[in-house]
Amino acid sequence: MTRTTPPRPLDVVSLFPELAARARTATRLHPRPGDPTVHDSSVGGPLLWPEDEAWPTCGDEHEPYGLTTLEDVRTRRRVLAAAWQRPRPPGTNLLTPDEKVVVDRVDSGYDPALLPVEPLPLIPLAQLYARDVPDLPCPPGTDMLQVLWCPFDEIMDARSAVRLRWRQSTSVRNPLMHPPEPAFVGQGCYVPEPCVLHPEQVTEYPAYHELDDKLAERIISRERELLQSPDEKQPGYRGDLSIAPGWKVGGWAAFFTFRSPAGPDELRCCGAPLEPLLTIPSDEWDGDSRSWRPIAEEDESADHTPTQVEIGRGYTLQVYRCTASQEHPPVTIMQ
Repeated sequence: MTRTTPPRPLDVVSLFPELAARARTATRLHPRPGDPTVHDSSVGGPLLWPEDEAWPTCGDEHEPYGLTTLEDVRTRRRVLAAAWQRPRPPGTNLLTPDEKVVVDRVDSGYDPALLPVEPLPLIPLAQLYARDVPDLPCPPGTDMLQVLWCPFDEIMDARSAVRLRWRQSTSVRNPLMHPPEPAFVGQGCYVPEPCVLHPEQVTEYPAYHELDDKLAERIISRERELLQSPDEKQPGYRGDLSIAPGWKVGGWAAFFTFRSPAGPDELRCCGAPLEPLLTIPSDEWDGDSRSWRPIAEEDESADHTPTQVEIGRGYTLQVYRCTASQEHPPVTIMQ
């Protein structure tokens, strides 16, 4: 099924002509649960990895909040998915007694003392082929990006917890068939559900913190006026006209929500500026950004959390890349 973003409800450049020079394209990935292979672009799918190349690990110390295992995460999701699909008379419990036993056992977690001290294998987060993602900034001689992470809270601010691998897909002659998996994961919300992608390019404009003060204040003043207007259908800059929600490559960085915007020093690496590479959200859209919901999913019941990844309390993890060298580790900021 093709997923197409509806046209923006208003031409924002007609309101603020200065924004025309700030337009950027981004590729919305539109991940949806499926059965991707190593030859597909995916979120949470298998990676096309050479069998003779070491699998990345994380040796950082972890402070697990809800220690669990990959198998338990998969079991819980499988039980709940089956329960939601089953016809259920009003007043009937969602889970059968046997299913509740399984879910309660998984939710009880494990003693953090069981966490091994040796490095943990990372898990696949995304695999992106340049043929599918026009905004992918592949270095010369490569045609794909693989992203792995350590499924603990450290993904928020530890450079070693998120790894990038740029490679030429045709150079992988003997793919690794059974990659290693960590004995435990910090939280199930860091384990992406295997998803196929439906990439689509869109145009974006910067968040407030990327604009000069005068333009930002004019836009924010309009937002304030809309809040006082009885016409609730007027599109706002933040929710409707600037930055696309959901998983995406390139474009502008997400708005900062629970913290102040990153300063110039935070968004630099080896003296060079950082640029948004991958946006990892908790939702594909929310109440403020529902106008970005794909036309094929206009039904209010459409799943807006297909990857089952959740960042913090519903925030976004922005992965930035160094513009001076693709060899430098990415910078991650929860926004």
